[in-house]
Amino acid sequence: MASRAATTAAPIDLGAIRAQFPILTREVHGQPLIYLDNAATTQRPIRVIEAIDDFYRHTNANVHRGVHQLSVEASEQFEAAREALARFIHARQQREIVFTRGTTEAINLVANSFVRPKVKPGDEILITHMEHHANIVPWQMLAKATGAVLKVAPMDSKGVLDIDALVELMNERTQLLGVVHVSNALGTINPVTEICELSQQRGIPVLVDGSQATPHLNVDVQALGCDFYCLSGHKMYGPTGIGALWAKAEHLEAMPPWQGGGEMIRYVSFEETTYNDIPHKFEAGTPNIAGVIGLAAAIEFLEDTGIEAIAAHEMALLDYATDALSQFEGLRIIGQAAQKGPVLSFVLDGAHANDIGTIVDHFGVAIRTGHHCAMPAMQFFGVAATARASFAVYNERHEVDAFVDALGRAQDMLKP
Repeated sequence: MASRAATTAAPIDLGAIRAQFPILTREVHGQPLIYLDNAATTQRPIRVIEAIDDFYRHTNANVHRGVHQLSVEASEQFEAAREALARFIHARQQREIVFTRGTTEAINLVANSFVRPKVKPGDEILITHMEHHANIVPWQMLAKATGAVLKVAPMDSKGVLDIDALVELMNERTQLLGVVHVSNALGTINPVTEICELSQQRGIPVLVDGSQATPHLNVDVQALGCDFYCLSGHKMYGPTGIGALWAKAEHLEAMPPWQGGGEMIRYVSFEETTYNDIPHKFEAGTPNIAGVIGLAAAIEFLEDTGIEAIAAHEMALLDYATDALSQFEGLRIIGQAAQKGPVLSFVLDGAHANDIGTIVDHFGVAIRTGHHCAMPAMQFFGVAATARASFAVYNERHEVDAFVDALGRAQDMLKP
């Protein structure tokens, strides 16, 4: 998804794709479900559902701590999923993958284990104006606790990051740069490779929020040049409550554990504890085993379908929907970067976003309304909330037509 013009791939078999998602056959308010809330969470293909079901039916046991057959099998599946994710994002080695509850926990892990031990009063954390709350609030909490300062790089009226201003904010006090790969509220795809290069030249480690990128882009953490990459399974057709932190092995080796408990230890006495090897020293307690196995099935779905094919299909839908919405009088699209993911946020004169969402829902169309956990971005654009349609591989052009028709009806109903 480098650009709309450059995205080419063989067309997908949309019928075969949709047949893999049982929920797409249901109705809402007597209408066929049209699910356009994919930036919040995607639906799950049957292979993910079956993988979780199969684990609980046939393999359920705790991992890494048993010699009986079920534990051995569960452990093998668990670690195979780690290997699959490492392959999917092109990690150097699977021990660089730490399973978390999602992007939020991954960012908090870095904040508390990597940054907090070394930050001093007056040091700085640098983020951007388009960040999700998950990449804002942990740094605010850290700054308040340590005396560090949170700096924010600006964006322009199209939702494009000001790279020159970002560089100006980098200095010897900057302990970390946190940047979103693809904005959930605006759709902006940030030039992460360029940003990482500029940061590394100045010795500044980079954390990338990749939760909106992994379902749509070919993510290569080594090519990006970042230090940390965070992702969420439920954004990429996997289960909720599972995600991962990728980090360079040298960082993980040097970082102290954030949470203590079982699994993350090698030896415990009342006098001293010796920690486990990476990544296990960051995975305290019983993990979400079924979620990890479901995530592996989701990765298999993405690989079988092909990221390039997915991107081409989604960008065609985004272009089609953007053209259709541009015909509405009084409608303003929020986020108009040239490089965008399949996210379409907008405001409509005289209509609150929540009212729009409620009305189109009665026509079977599910969209997201609100601040999208990006309140500073909403404040920048002078809006309290937006309505947001976001696309996935299973969406069809006729669903965009139905959405546009429902939006037109909502506009008519909400006219003063």
